[in-house]
Amino acid sequence: MRLFHFPTIVTSFAGTLLTALTVHASPVACFNSVSGQFCIELFETQAPITTSNFMRYINSGAYTQGIFHRSVPGFVVQAGGYKIASTSNNQPSIFSVNTFPPINNEFGLSNKRGTVAMAKIADDADSATSQWFVNLSDNSSNLDRTNGGYTVFGQIVFDGMNVIDTIASLPVVAVNQIFNEIPLVNYDTSKPITLNNLVQIFDVKVTDVTGIFHAGTLNFAVDIGENSPGYRVNLKLIQNSPDFIFELDSTNLEVLSVKPTNIAIFSTQDGLLTIPSVMIEPFIAVKNVVMRRSSPDTYQFRLESYESVN
Repeated sequence: MRLFHFPTIVTSFAGTLLTALTVHASPVACFNSVSGQFCIELFETQAPITTSNFMRYINSGAYTQGIFHRSVPGFVVQAGGYKIASTSNNQPSIFSVNTFPPINNEFGLSNKRGTVAMAKIADDADSATSQWFVNLSDNSSNLDRTNGGYTVFGQIVFDGMNVIDTIASLPVVAVNQIFNEIPLVNYDTSKPITLNNLVQIFDVKVTDVTGIFHAGTLNFAVDIGENSPGYRVNLKLIQNSPDFIFELDSTNLEVLSVKPTNIAIFSTQDGLLTIPSVMIEPFIAVKNVVMRRSSPDTYQFRLESYESVN
């Protein structure tokens, strides 16, 4: 069983430049679980190997009918190692997920609350396969410093942490040596544990969007032309009446080594920012979002138009 093993276990932005913003677009993986729905924004540019690996497991069906098999309240909840499938007698049972070869570690982003990272074997930084965990608190002082650092490849968005916290609040039981920290639903000590007591993941859906609006911030990748690199940016909503006004967060500007294909475009000529699609809630997105820079002297943008996605 792959568990944690702790000790004991942008660049600058130049002038006229980000004259416009530029932010990276990420796919969003939404999980339907017995405890509710939660979505993970995947960080393709920061952790391309890990994100590709995670997507490979999703596409293989490894996480469909999966379970959360480990919970440490105040620390992490963990999944990706086991799933429910039918035996040769067509009876449901728990099986280990079939794993692909381990991947190279890509530690870079910090293990803060709400981030999602890969689990791995003790003293082997390049051992991550299918198992992943959600940080329930700021674990950077521990997980950023041990075993090469645990690779963060995503974050829980929208209201997903409410679901994760619900899972973390469930009773944790030691069933056997493998499942010795497993969270259980409707657990009754007077009755035997069944598959219905497990925190099951029913299905996973991935949506590819240019930007994500979460916690008052619009996050995406942008191309400002003129042979410049792409940038990852955050626009903070600072006004919602009578107009929606967003302002560039200059403290979170990142130069991208590779421009994603799904990227926003900023025109320095007319000050227009066009974002092909933005996810605003799980499975709810808008398209062809158009904003205009308020003036050459500010990094504020006014929402001009968008289209609903049917």
